Amino acid sequence: MARRRPDAGSEAPVNREPIEPQGERILVTGGAGFIGSTFTARVIDDNEVVILDTFSRNSLQFHPGLEQHKNITILKGSVLDEADVKGALQGVTQVVHCAAVAGIDSVDKRPADTMAINILGTHRVLEESAKLGTINRFIDFSTSEIYGTRAWKSSETDPAQVQPPEHAPRWVYAVSKLATEHLTHAYHRQYGLPIVCLRPFNVYGPRQVGEGAIQQFAKRAISGQPLYVYNEGTSIRAWCYVDDAVDALCRVLVMKAAVGESFNIGNPITAVTVRDLAHLVARLAGRTDAIESRERSQPDVELRVPDITKAREVLDFEPQVNLEEGVRRTLQWYREQG
Repeated sequence: MARRRPDAGSEAPVNREPIEPQGERILVTGGAGFIGSTFTARVIDDNEVVILDTFSRNSLQFHPGLEQHKNITILKGSVLDEADVKGALQGVTQVVHCAAVAGIDSVDKRPADTMAINILGTHRVLEESAKLGTINRFIDFSTSEIYGTRAWKSSETDPAQVQPPEHAPRWVYAVSKLATEHLTHAYHRQYGLPIVCLRPFNVYGPRQVGEGAIQQFAKRAISGQPLYVYNEGTSIRAWCYVDDAVDALCRVLVMKAAVGESFNIGNPITAVTVRDLAHLVARLAGRTDAIESRERSQPDVELRVPDITKAREVLDFEPQVNLEEGVRRTLQWYREQG
């Protein structure tokens, strides 16, 4: 039974027992990335983990000793390559599919690669997983981007709001991820593959590489550079600390009620404008007058706050880290990197 959630305005977390996979052999595609490597560090002592990654981004290097752990196997390869995927799946019982081209700037530079890797790569991993017949859980990482530019307490049954290709490069990513959700659910219906789709909302925290507003703000604040806020900075986002996102991932790998479902994963009580977020980072970093406004022509997401009722009720999921504490931890980690 799900525990009682806190009042909407409260930041006091609901204490609950940790739930993690045990004794599995887990393939993490894109496992060198931010979420994949954080998840691996959490479960590696009680499971075998196989990482398949091109290493275009590498957060794995920031987890001391993880690459030498006795339970880890690291393979450099692509989800587009049949031999790479088949080799990585040897003996695997669970799949966490994180591999993707992500981030607005990366997608803008590589729109064709985004569609190919995200859609065809997901199809390859699904197809080979279904052939095995031994996978007890397949997790597809989707995105909150599928809810469009204005998503206020969006639930899993709300319609997707992707735009035509002429509107903005960011919709290439959203469309590709919406397609992977349909693919993943199709494999569940047709082949009985026990799948779950996760839609993360703005995950941040230590060891993030690539793109991400909090990461960029933190690094610039620590190095004495200005924090750039585009246009008026009035876009509102809800931010999810990486440990909370990984907690949700662990839960769907274990809980049978999650199979065949999609879940929003985020922290709605952390909703804040981008400008206020920049001021929070600057304050915690001990900076004053650090914010600068810049114009940007690309359309932005105006509002993105999840409804996580379903995750609360089915997974007993409750975010534990409020925004100020999460930003403080993130700043501390970047400071320690020098």
